[in-house]
Amino acid sequence: MKNLIIDIGNSRIKSALFSDEDLQWEKSFQELAEAKQFWGFQSFDHCLISSVRWSKEELESELDFPFIFLTHATPIPIQNGYETPQTLGLDRIAAAVGAWKLSGEKPCLSVDLGSCMTFELVDEHNVYQGGAISPGLQMRAKAMHEFTARLPLVQVNEKITNPLGKKTVDGMRSGIWYGMAYEIEGQIRHYLREYPDLQVFICGGDAQIFDSLAKAHIFVVPNLVLRGLNCILNHHVEQN
Repeated sequence: MKNLIIDIGNSRIKSALFSDEDLQWEKSFQELAEAKQFWGFQSFDHCLISSVRWSKEELESELDFPFIFLTHATPIPIQNGYETPQTLGLDRIAAAVGAWKLSGEKPCLSVDLGSCMTFELVDEHNVYQGGAISPGLQMRAKAMHEFTARLPLVQVNEKITNPLGKKTVDGMRSGIWYGMAYEIEGQIRHYLREYPDLQVFICGGDAQIFDSLAKAHIFVVPNLVLRGLNCILNHHVEQN
């Protein structure tokens, strides 16, 4: 079974083709017109779309193939223990499902490094328990620039190897990178005390900048959300 997975964010349109659970290809676009042209040459059995930019009705008027539109009512293969599920970002639950599947359906933590940094925990009973949200890498840099009189806007595009900044810009970069790295490690240590066999999956646009955190139980999987969406689609097909 071939699945076309489409994740439409505010700035990028990400898509991937899976054969059952195996990733065949992954491609991103800036514009829907370009994406439509590419998808038109692809052969697939089912399609799932997650979108924060366009509604189901708007996409139905643009696309000439049927698809399942992800909502909070779409069945997922794990239980949702969030107290306000209607407020839960669909990318967050997709990352949790992807981590759960890759862990072999065992306790897992997904860490998504996007505009915000999010942590999602699935326990030993296959229940999504929630997690934490904090500023992402670029948001931290922007906050220091906008909420002070003199600090510049810095870019952090790679691992900072020396925590000791000798210049203001270097100190800012160090504070941003190591602040996030230590926060990730601290969150992982907290959950490992309760779940010694916990597996951790780091994903998102800034995941590769923190690939040095990878260990025996910590994996960097940038396309984790796409994998989670594919798992949700497979679950939907099996249920129907």
